[in-house]
Amino acid sequence: MSTAAALPVLNLLASEGEGGNHDSLNPYLTGGAALFILLLMLYVTTRFNRDR
Repeated sequence: MSTAAALPVLNLLASEGEGGNHDSLNPYLTGGAALFILLLMLYVTTRFNRDR
């Protein structure tokens, strides 16, 4: 299936949705967890960087 043929099908699928948000996903919890993981990765990267 080419891209030109797939676009109308994907548009139809997207327009039939009922909002798309899952009820159990809390955006503040998800964002907080992502921030924590990114800060942890930053800490690990800076602690193990021996080029200084």
